[in-house]
Amino acid sequence: MEKTFLTPEGKKQLEDRLLELKTIKRPEVTKKIGIAREFGDLSENAEYDAAKEEQGMIEAEIAEIEVKLRNCEIINMDKLPTNKVSVGCKVKLFDETFNEEVEYQIIGSTESDPLKGLISNESPVGKSLLGKKKGETVEVTTPAGVVSYKILEIKA
Repeated sequence: MEKTFLTPEGKKQLEDRLLELKTIKRPEVTKKIGIAREFGDLSENAEYDAAKEEQGMIEAEIAEIEVKLRNCEIINMDKLPTNKVSVGCKVKLFDETFNEEVEYQIIGSTESDPLKGLISNESPVGKSLLGKKKGETVEVTTPAGVVSYKILEIKA
């Protein structure tokens, strides 16, 4: 099983979501199923079908979160190396294709949000940067084409 990289905050968010699903959402949907059963014939009962579908989605999300938490590695923000790019680092880059500076933090896919500068270690850019050092240039094949980045700075 592949490791899931999480910040301490990301792990807490997953744990909170899991608790909500198990203690609030699961009992709610069980109650909905019980009420829908009282309507009679289950073969033509749209409320029952919808509740069972919702139950399936909740159980799938619970299972997914449990697997992520079981296989997670917490990013120790205090001990990040700054001599090379690793998961958790902030990286200032010069985008040679668009002639501009950009900054990303490389994190696990669970917490990634490219619009906020949080990119996954599994993304084309994140994967290409891992292990690289300040001053190196990397070429990344993205859906928009090949992009060249020069690493200007690596911060914890």
